[in-house]
Amino acid sequence: MTRAALLRDDLVARIDDTGFRAHGVHVRVGDDTATHRWTPDVREEIHSVAKAVAVLAAGIAVDEGVVSLDEPVSEMLPTAADVTLRHLLTMSSGIDLPYSATMMSDWPDLAAEFLSRPSRGRVFHYSNASTYTAMHALSQRTGDVEDYLRPRLFAPLGLDDVSWRRCPNGRVLAGEGLALRTEEMARLGLLIRDRGVWSGRRLVSAETVDAMHSGWIDTGGVGDGYRRYALSGWEGPGDAWRLHGAHGQLVVFASDAVVTISADDHAGADAVALFIAEVATP
Repeated sequence: MTRAALLRDDLVARIDDTGFRAHGVHVRVGDDTATHRWTPDVREEIHSVAKAVAVLAAGIAVDEGVVSLDEPVSEMLPTAADVTLRHLLTMSSGIDLPYSATMMSDWPDLAAEFLSRPSRGRVFHYSNASTYTAMHALSQRTGDVEDYLRPRLFAPLGLDDVSWRRCPNGRVLAGEGLALRTEEMARLGLLIRDRGVWSGRRLVSAETVDAMHSGWIDTGGVGDGYRRYALSGWEGPGDAWRLHGAHGQLVVFASDAVVTISADDHAGADAVALFIAEVATP
């Protein structure tokens, strides 16, 4: 039995024992894969895992020379704020705009509202509005972000028909709004594990992928897995790092394993991520 299958079986047993409401799991170790489903295989909202797609969009634009992550957003949008794309994508703008279910429609222009608020300095504050504003700024250089990504990322990954949900102004939600099957989300994980290369073709620079789990920002958070954040990635638990969406959408990178989970269980996700980190790390 392959290491992927062994890890899959250990994880399925733990999930069944704990009652975590998983829908599907995809395990990749080296070139081996193993999967399991508890529910029908359909596309589901991946929530904040979409932030990694926003980072990949920005990285591709950097590779093409149309933007810099350290360029002030004021050079792309009418604002006096001196934040950069990197600040926005690492949640280190210091701008406080908490999540609400109606965030995208609470103001005529969420990006303008976000950038009009004061900053507490380059400190961590997690908000979907930050990623949304970053992608609105990026679109001033690339055009519509979904259209930009279709030939550069979505089509190569076999996700030609994916669509990104949009705000009332027609902009991609950015920090959420993508629906993928478990295996489709795992394709993002494999691209990231292989530092931007897919099927022998480089889609994004290794520097962008490496920055997803380096150059950490201290969050002030407590608990293993919430103390440091990078370009869409959370450090931990343990020696792992992860993309983490609401309701248990996980892509966990532990040693040479990538474990992708679709679920509907926000409260149980941390324990599952910790188990993955423990059993996947030699």
